[in-house]
Amino acid sequence: DYGPVGGMRDRIVAGEAVDVVILSRALVEELAASGHADPDSLRDVGEVATGIAVRDADPDAPCATADDLRETLLAAGGIFCPDPVKATAGIHFAGVLDRLGIRAVVAERVHTYPGGNPAMAALAGCDLARPVGCTQVTEILGTPGVRLSGLLPPGCDLVTTYTAAVVRGASHPESAKTMIDILASPAVAGARRKAGFDA
Repeated sequence: DYGPVGGMRDRIVAGEAVDVVILSRALVEELAASGHADPDSLRDVGEVATGIAVRDADPDAPCATADDLRETLLAAGGIFCPDPVKATAGIHFAGVLDRLGIRAVVAERVHTYPGGNPAMAALAGCDLARPVGCTQVTEILGTPGVRLSGLLPPGCDLVTTYTAAVVRGASHPESAKTMIDILASPAVAGARRKAGFDA
């Protein structure tokens, strides 16, 4: 299953049966510290940057500097992003809007979704003028109809390390370890990069 990291963490803590978890490193370490994940099984899968997305047919949205990003967001007919409470990119993007001093100005044009993938799908299908989206690069690259315009600029940027672990009480702990070994292997670094990881 796939979803915002906070929600996935909550499901594991609530006792849902899981073999392998891949979340942000901070949350996996939290699960290990609370006894929900095997601390000896933690392996980093890779880093993922957060970027700005546009529809395939639209021109790129300038975002090389904080000023560029501010002007892009002010001009956008809609701004699509993941949950600002439980999703890594959504939480960060809410802070970016505050940092740029435009959160109240654009509030009515911000459309939030449970995760980055549904946010990007909504961006792809919308009919607004000059819409943009903000989420992690993996979610932009994995959604048909949108493309990566650029990464968040210095001072607004976010790179998240994703870490895998075997969950305590896993039904298939050895298979879980094997899966993690494959995901983190140098042999599949190219596949990770293609998916949006800095492998």
